[in-house]
Amino acid sequence: LFVKLLVAQIRNQNPLEPTDPSEFVGQLTQLSQMEALQKLTEQGTTAASLMASTQMLTLGSQVGSSVTVQTDTLAVNGQPIALGFHLNSNSAQTTLVLTGSDGARHRVELGTHNTGDVKYTLDPTALGLAPGTYGVQVETSTKEAPAIEVTGELTNVRLTGSGSALLTVAGANQVQPGLITAFNGKPAPPPPPPPP
Repeated sequence: LFVKLLVAQIRNQNPLEPTDPSEFVGQLTQLSQMEALQKLTEQGTTAASLMASTQMLTLGSQVGSSVTVQTDTLAVNGQPIALGFHLNSNSAQTTLVLTGSDGARHRVELGTHNTGDVKYTLDPTALGLAPGTYGVQVETSTKEAPAIEVTGELTNVRLTGSGSALLTVAGANQVQPGLITAFNGKPAPPPPPPPP
């Protein structure tokens, strides 16, 4: 491209009024810079595509593993859901608030908790929660709003139309890879059956 433009400019200049050499060199420099930027952009696009493919392969190899993800929605299907959050100060009254797609709010009183990590297993059957998607948040007596994490099995990894990965985690619906806070490994295989 650079050479073609150079030849075209030399052929088409007016022989009675040739291009000023310094202007000509400036134009050539600009053309060279533009060509270098185009190559750099192409390399960046290729690198981004390669990174997305590598991420998909890496995440795909984790299907079946237990992961912990940050989320503000729960996928309730009757199975217990392992939740956790971190308190930066003591809370005299801690409440888990679930909001159904119909807007109905379900409050689960968790009682008093000291500073630190809080773990809770949500049992939808015991709480009478119908299957579906629920918004989830924690209310504390100190008005702190801690981020909620769900630990569940990574069941699926798929590529969206925009080229980013989307993960399906049991109990947490679909999340972006950046919301993973821990990879907890795959469950141990069952022991072999006893010999006959």
